[in-house]
Amino acid sequence: MTQSSTSTAPRPGEEPGEEAGGNSGGPSGASRKNILFLMTDQHRTDTLGAYGNPLAHTPVLDELAATGTRFDRWYTPTAICTPARASLLTGQAPFRHKLLANHERNVGYLEDLAEDQFAFSRALREHGYNCGLFGKWHTGNRRTAADYGFDGPDLPGWHNPVDHPDYLAHLAEHGLPPYEISDRIRGTLPNGGPGNLLAARLHQPVEATFEYYLATRAIEQLERYAADAHERDRPFFLALHFFGPHLPYILPDEYFDLVDPADVELPRSVSETFEGKPPVQRNYSAHWTFDTMPIETTRKLIAVYWGYVALIDKQIGRVMDAMERLGLVDDTAVFFTCDHGEFTGSHRLHDKGPAMYEDIYRTPGLLRVPGAPGGQVRDEFVSLLDCTATILELAGLDPKPAVDSRSLLPLVRGESVEWDEDIVCEFHGHHFPYPQRMLREDRYKLVVNPDSVNELYDLHTDPDELQNVYAHPEQAEVRGRMMRRLYDVLRERGDNFYHWMTSMYDVGEVGHDPTLSGLDESTYKA
Repeated sequence: MTQSSTSTAPRPGEEPGEEAGGNSGGPSGASRKNILFLMTDQHRTDTLGAYGNPLAHTPVLDELAATGTRFDRWYTPTAICTPARASLLTGQAPFRHKLLANHERNVGYLEDLAEDQFAFSRALREHGYNCGLFGKWHTGNRRTAADYGFDGPDLPGWHNPVDHPDYLAHLAEHGLPPYEISDRIRGTLPNGGPGNLLAARLHQPVEATFEYYLATRAIEQLERYAADAHERDRPFFLALHFFGPHLPYILPDEYFDLVDPADVELPRSVSETFEGKPPVQRNYSAHWTFDTMPIETTRKLIAVYWGYVALIDKQIGRVMDAMERLGLVDDTAVFFTCDHGEFTGSHRLHDKGPAMYEDIYRTPGLLRVPGAPGGQVRDEFVSLLDCTATILELAGLDPKPAVDSRSLLPLVRGESVEWDEDIVCEFHGHHFPYPQRMLREDRYKLVVNPDSVNELYDLHTDPDELQNVYAHPEQAEVRGRMMRRLYDVLRERGDNFYHWMTSMYDVGEVGHDPTLSGLDESTYKA
């Protein structure tokens, strides 16, 4: 991993990272890459043509995959917006940065990162980078993206803020009609009330959508940054974070009706029975009202969701065209990923929650770096967390502060490197506290649920994760091996989830005092 020393503080009157002679701090501007970071919210891998969907309308992202590297085992550290985004910002796993829940459903966790928390954006700013973020922030409640050094409007919340003054100004400037919806799709809650809004038809042209607005603002900033890059040799990091395709899927006619529901093949896991599964999953299904809607409605929801992805792909295309027009392609690394996935009816669920299925933990991950080979497919287990170290290394900065992150650049360059053969993910709750840990390896996935039954899936014979084989006698060796591996990884990281595992499960012989008292000589050797 390439590392570089940091520069001294700027002299009075200089821009951050500028030194005498106009060179930026750290490596010269010519050796540092511009970075375009494209991110969506709640995005399934199987919505992209590059990941095998024959009905996908995603030519722009498919082209990015064809000219860059596609990661087939890219996982989120946790399938919930705020903790995942905080992990991207810091390069730390959620248990470490401790921002564990979205503030809208927060039941007592922290709502902002610590004041002295490392953030890659601050490191880039200090070393001469322009930094911008347009779109969803959702990485804390009190501190905004600007507090971490990002240019751009403050767009708070988890969904498109269609009442935001800057968006309304965009509509007024272009003579576009206001937000209005119809054809709402929702189920019925167990108490008889209307369920969550899942989708609706938007009575605005594409040019009035929030997605078009975000791309427009990002392009305007890209033009400013391009001038700075060309005239002052000042590199940039620009993030474009769409709020979609997070539900509710609210789209204009062109995309609401883009995909024929009759062409949609339902996921096999709609046959979920929840037998042998944690009861919370059945409760979540009732909360998301899957069984109160006809199966035709589920097909329509999936079709509209794919249409939402197509709308976003089109807007990303506008940004990529601007990159070409501004002469930035050869000097700019491009990421595409999301914070986590979405159920869209899989396992009779919508949204995300306390169920660590592939639908919400495995996500798309694309990366194109100038000079690296194109058309690559990597199957190492990598994480959204790994973006942080990669960004720092692209900027010529030391990635070590991103302590739970590992640079993806050796993989993108086609190098053969040693890599972990499994990955650990975590969850802490959303509507209520619900701690979980997951270990995923090539064939098997183990999910540990403290208050309930544990889960073990054989993904070779059961890729849809319908049968929990944790209690099957023939899985004793797999179960024991994976439990010990998870235990060791958590203990090595300092994730205290391991403590109660010591007494609850057979994790093998331990070489430490499990009572943490330091007094019991019979259970360990000093």
